[in-house]
Amino acid sequence: MKKILAALVLSAIAFGASASQLITKEEVAHFKLTHIGDISVGPSGGQFSSPSDLHEQLSKLADEKGGKYYVIIAAREHGPNFDATAEVYK
Repeated sequence: MKKILAALVLSAIAFGASASQLITKEEVAHFKLTHIGDISVGPSGGQFSSPSDLHEQLSKLADEKGGKYYVIIAAREHGPNFDATAEVYK
């Protein structure tokens, strides 16, 4: 049981370490990060029905673009769905 729990914890840490992270504009300026592009997600049949779903998708898209960080520059809720635009940095 302890081995299974340890494996789950390690896999969660490994996944979290590779996923792009949400940061602020102040952190971008402080660390002098390089802007590499923009990403957007929009409502698609309830796929992004919570802020955590939205962050997960933004992180995935930022990873695909080669970024380590993203800053949400616009977000809004459309009924049960969310959409957002973010800048990607490395």
